[in-house]
Amino acid sequence: MTALSQPAAETGGGARPAPPAAQGGIPQPGVMNVANALTMLRLVLVPVFVLLLLAGGTGWRIAAFAVFLIASVTDLLDGRIARQRGLITDFGKIADPIADKALTGAALVTLSAQGALAWWVTAVILAREVGVTGLRFWVIRHGVIAASRGGKIKTLLQVLAIALYVLPGPPGVVRTVVMGLAVVVTLVTGADYAVRAVRLRRRSMSAAAR
Repeated sequence: MTALSQPAAETGGGARPAPPAAQGGIPQPGVMNVANALTMLRLVLVPVFVLLLLAGGTGWRIAAFAVFLIASVTDLLDGRIARQRGLITDFGKIADPIADKALTGAALVTLSAQGALAWWVTAVILAREVGVTGLRFWVIRHGVIAASRGGKIKTLLQVLAIALYVLPGPPGVVRTVVMGLAVVVTLVTGADYAVRAVRLRRRSMSAAAR
């Protein structure tokens, strides 16, 4: 989620140019950097979040809510730091979407297992996220698709919807509406990403054949 920003490859208008560190023969940044450290922190927080959510009780759910927000903020920060400081690495391209999907998937599956969220909602969102992740790897040699406004809205809605389901107290109608919007935007942006990925791959292959 997957989280508040898309990693290097959500739906968007075209291939993102290589960072300064990757141009002009300058060596690629090392794997051990602050952006990748934040990505790994998000992965570590996933089981912590699940255990807190499964513990039950208002206090534990509030703690799970706090951990989920922290993990989501790391997604906002790692992508921004990587782009601003030229720290985009092949490891980050792979680990970042995995961390996003792990957080989103763990939250949705746990909520559905607890009976708080319908399983079909979890299935639809996860199917889209897994499909987009597969498309990322399919086109990764041809370029990276820049984040779009729709992709960012999708992520924000997913985070907000999950947070409302985790945090005890919000009226059921509010969280149901937000989750419904998240599902719709998730499907629309998924279709858009698929179209852009196919176009990017075709353009790249056509250019290579010349």
